[in-house]
Amino acid sequence: MLYNLQHIIESVAISLPDRVAFSCLKKVITYQELDHQANQLAHFLLNNGHSKGDRIGIFMPRCLESVIAVYGILKSGAAYVPLDPFAPTHRTAAIMEDCNIKTLVTIPNLKNRTEGVLKETSQVQLIIGPETISNGTSIAWETIHEENYSKPLLEILESDLAFILYTSGSTGAPKGIMHTHYSALSLAKIVADTFDFHEDDIFGNPAPLHFDPSTFGYFVAPLVRAKTVIIPEAYLKMPASLSVLIAQEKISVWYSVPLMLIQLLKSNTLTKHDFSHLRWIFFAGEVFTPKHLKALMETLPQARYCNLYGPAELILCTYYPLEEIPEAHINIPIGKTWANTEFKILNSQGEEVAHGEEGELAIRSATLMQGYWNNPEMTKKCFYQVNIAQGYQHTYYKTGDLVKLNESNELLFLGRNDRQIKLRGYRVELDEVENILSQHPLVEEAAVIALKDTEETQKLQASILLKHGKSLQVDALQEFCSQFLPSYALPESITIMKDFPRTSSGKIDRRQIANLIDQPQT
Repeated sequence: MLYNLQHIIESVAISLPDRVAFSCLKKVITYQELDHQANQLAHFLLNNGHSKGDRIGIFMPRCLESVIAVYGILKSGAAYVPLDPFAPTHRTAAIMEDCNIKTLVTIPNLKNRTEGVLKETSQVQLIIGPETISNGTSIAWETIHEENYSKPLLEILESDLAFILYTSGSTGAPKGIMHTHYSALSLAKIVADTFDFHEDDIFGNPAPLHFDPSTFGYFVAPLVRAKTVIIPEAYLKMPASLSVLIAQEKISVWYSVPLMLIQLLKSNTLTKHDFSHLRWIFFAGEVFTPKHLKALMETLPQARYCNLYGPAELILCTYYPLEEIPEAHINIPIGKTWANTEFKILNSQGEEVAHGEEGELAIRSATLMQGYWNNPEMTKKCFYQVNIAQGYQHTYYKTGDLVKLNESNELLFLGRNDRQIKLRGYRVELDEVENILSQHPLVEEAAVIALKDTEETQKLQASILLKHGKSLQVDALQEFCSQFLPSYALPESITIMKDFPRTSSGKIDRRQIANLIDQPQT
């Protein structure tokens, strides 16, 4: 019986010890090797002062070591906090301090970046990865392998914290989403039960660890005793090479944001290789333009396609398998909720709307997060309580997404009720970007809007007002923003304006700004 996430690999390590669990480039690791090395890391952490409930940072790109780090930390009873190695050091340090991370697991190749982060915070006491580092005590990976590889004698409950995912926050401070073993394992079980995965499948995992779709490869694939191919960052920047890799590795289950699939399609390489093994193509994170999806389905007709939906607070909660190629004008549904999940559609007063009417989607599910780390006010604000009896309530998460039911009782996504958008699958709060821009000492006001780009996805356009009599180069402002924002949240262009159009109440009229922008100036 599986009660927590590490049980997934432990059971396969016993039944199929030599089966390959993960691969990345030329390196592979079997389920038994993964289980043994994760045990060694867990023993090392426990022998060096860590205990249940601690938060331990993982500062890595897509690599095999990240899998060992995930399961080793879980086996120690701690929760892992995945950190984007390409994010600004200031942002990473702020997350580490918010979580009180005292141990950082990384790799030797990131020594310089690790040292950059450590200059921003003094609380990290132990770094696992590089042999030597200027700040803190550094332990090489080879030292970990000297530990006992037997299973640690530690009771870990399904209600214990497993990991914390940080996303964009409207105040400028990232929000930490807390998932327990129960919520994450529930997600893996539901996905595995819903689709016809099997142990001969090969999952492609292009998502970085700090992005919630990574749970597909890290937890769902091992649950069905399958293999996961971790896709290195370099391949994602070269669609032609990525196409070759998918074919060579015989990947049968693929899950990514639509933009990645559109880029593969436009590389004109999908007809040059054998993709007969590709059984499932899942996409989520943003709207897949029907004309591009239609072209992809016509190019790879042997695969089955499914639109997935879910904020990181739930990871995933609805699905819509496409039974036929969509017409160009069709709004592709986000579908129906799956097992152990229910929903309500609410109006602005918190009342359920009639069938077919628009409202905010609220979800109750086994995959629901525990709450936001160190932020009880935000947790209370996002939860919707339904009183069932005195002292007993059902808790729903208010997604902020506007939806309605169609005639087939399928959910249609209509947009947001706030200023949050999805950009290449990542959640971005436009208010956070404006907040950072406004912090520049020469900027008086900032307005950020999302515009359609040539790929029919979205891009960020910033407009600013400078303080009276001041001048500023746009490049300098871009550099300033890069110190505080991850790369996916940086405005693609910035326009310096003399004044902003205003509403009658004096607020910035962002719709008017969008109309004024013909060709953004950079």
